[in-house]
Amino acid sequence: MSDIKKIKDEFINKLKEDLDLNSVNQIKTDLFGKNGKISNEFKKLGSVSAEDRKKFASDLNLIKDELQIAISNKIKDIEIKEINLKLQNEKIDVTLPERSFFQGKIHPVSQVIDEISSIFSEIGFNVEEGPDVENEYNNFTALNTPDNHPARDMHDTFYLDVNKEYLLRTHTSPVQVRTMLKGKPPFKIIAPGRTYRSDSDQTHAPMFHQVEGLHIDKNINMGHLKGCLNYFIKEFFEVDKIKMRFRPSHFPFTEPSAEVDIGYKIKDEKIVIGEGDKWLEILGCGMVHPNVLRNVKVDPSKYQGYAFGIGIDRLAMLKYGINDLRSFFETDYRWLNHFGFDPLDVPSSYRGLSR
Repeated sequence: MSDIKKIKDEFINKLKEDLDLNSVNQIKTDLFGKNGKISNEFKKLGSVSAEDRKKFASDLNLIKDELQIAISNKIKDIEIKEINLKLQNEKIDVTLPERSFFQGKIHPVSQVIDEISSIFSEIGFNVEEGPDVENEYNNFTALNTPDNHPARDMHDTFYLDVNKEYLLRTHTSPVQVRTMLKGKPPFKIIAPGRTYRSDSDQTHAPMFHQVEGLHIDKNINMGHLKGCLNYFIKEFFEVDKIKMRFRPSHFPFTEPSAEVDIGYKIKDEKIVIGEGDKWLEILGCGMVHPNVLRNVKVDPSKYQGYAFGIGIDRLAMLKYGINDLRSFFETDYRWLNHFGFDPLDVPSSYRGLSR
């Protein structure tokens, strides 16, 4: 009993000192933490004789309660003291006029990323992210891109060192590589984010946004890819039906590969998606190349799947009638006030996801 009374007296005296909240929390840990002094006393119960155990446990619980109450009261005193100090130092002059209130707008790119993430989440896709600065292996080699491929040239890629080991990612496909290397199939993800290429005109920017999609599992085929994209396009553009065609193409990381076109027409100088005889290319896709699966330690004899890449900025341009990609990044408040979205009144297609 004398030992636990000494512990109580020691810490009660400490709590009478002028302490801050961190010091009180440290005292709490010293007493009741995993190796705290009171915790250790409870561990001794098993070694106390049967006739003394009941009294020892009772005395120990009383002291424990007394210390806990003292700590709680000390914390309340500190909080009250801090509040009183703030009231003294932060007096408000209620006679002053109110401050001006400015409500921000959601940027069209942020809005579209949320819409895309919401649509794909409804059919089982998870959202994955990765760094903007990538290594050459994840960005090119793991994705079956040959050493002499034009995409590796300096005029296309922003390299960050003379050895070309690090670069600003040219697509968000490296996120697929990272995801597959750290897990096991099946995979069903999308990877939205910033990408960088040395290009700038009315429809290209050196920094732009893409979303990559990946679905790897047993018995996945082009039919699943077509169904996924058909669903997405109808949901995103809010139409009941869509004209869609796959054109043969080539990407190092997919085989077979295809460009996807959707039907549209011009009505009242606006693009109407889903109708008409004109065709508009919106994304690239294909079945993941077996070499890519081998590079991320996935057996292509057991698993296969599809991948696709979509330009987020161009989707925003199509859906919301924006005719110049460069305006997305010019920080013109007049433009943002016109094309931005009220955070309290977003379009019906926005499903409430935030980033």
